[in-house]
Amino acid sequence: MLLVLIRLTFILVVAGLGVRLARVVGENELGKPYVFFIGLMLAAIACVMGDLLTPRKKIQTISAVYFGVIVGIFLSNLINDAVQPALQLYVHPMIHSAIASVLMLFISYICISTLLQTKDDFRFVIPYVEFSKEVKGARPLVLDTSVVIDGRIADVAETKVIDQPMVVPRFVLQELQGIADSSDKLRRNRGRRGLDILNRLQKSPGVEVRIDDAEIPELAGVREVDQRLVILAKHLGGKVVTNDYNLNKIARLQGVDVINLNDLANAMKPIVLPGENLNVKLIKRGEEAGQGVGYLDDGTMVVAEQGVHHIGEIVRLTVTSVLQTSAGRMIFGRMELLPPPKGGSLPNQQAHHDNPPPAAPGRHREV
Repeated sequence: MLLVLIRLTFILVVAGLGVRLARVVGENELGKPYVFFIGLMLAAIACVMGDLLTPRKKIQTISAVYFGVIVGIFLSNLINDAVQPALQLYVHPMIHSAIASVLMLFISYICISTLLQTKDDFRFVIPYVEFSKEVKGARPLVLDTSVVIDGRIADVAETKVIDQPMVVPRFVLQELQGIADSSDKLRRNRGRRGLDILNRLQKSPGVEVRIDDAEIPELAGVREVDQRLVILAKHLGGKVVTNDYNLNKIARLQGVDVINLNDLANAMKPIVLPGENLNVKLIKRGEEAGQGVGYLDDGTMVVAEQGVHHIGEIVRLTVTSVLQTSAGRMIFGRMELLPPPKGGSLPNQQAHHDNPPPAAPGRHREV
């Protein structure tokens, strides 16, 4: 709104100066008055159109306008003093005065517009005043496509444990839209789920989500979505939230902090120590000879040594080791056959149905 008012004021003031200049030209018979007026208005419109072609606008403080006017007046006076001798020789004094006013107006406009649009991208120092790029408050979370489609980020956000703003880059949103428009049914459903998750996040009270349209020079020519995410996170001073193993490694190598939802989910699981017992139903063979595989309620894979002959049965395992990775957790154990339960009830609440529960994206389902 502030820039709109500035543009309207600029056009009106230029029109007023054009009328004054045309009147001076007509009174002193220096040429055709309307030519000067039309030329001045065309120059003003061209100046505003050039500003409109740079869509990135961040109106955050009136201070930029104040300092823009000061810098504009200072620069216009310098230019006016430099060209004044030539103007005095070849230009009528009244026209010289009008040219000085127009010059000051144009330069002030350019300075104000530049400060409003770039004060967060470079350091601009004035005595006792400094514009500098800095991250205020909590560091933003930059979401990638995989974590949006996964959907768990919405559940985490609704617990109020996250107080940082969430940033969804425009190119991530475009990728989701492309997936949602895919001819493949499964892929199309994943894309639509991602869009539904974003809509849910935006409607969640207390959750700040914004679509980022920042035009960063470093992004020019970069087409890889993963690399663009890392560059944007660096620019914003934020953290990348992802389930993607490769993006996790790329971001860490470039010094960008990463939150892996799989790591977060694993950290929240109950700890299982070697020597503890648990009950699980084996549902399929493992990759190694003699192994049987089952799943806990949270999708954790359980590998039972010598359990291949007890597939379809509920067995008691003594945990021998636990393998923890970013892709998930696997529990290995020695098996002892569990006697059939009395009354048809399962002896432990961790016993399972015939089919394994769905695992989160990226979690291994086979040993």
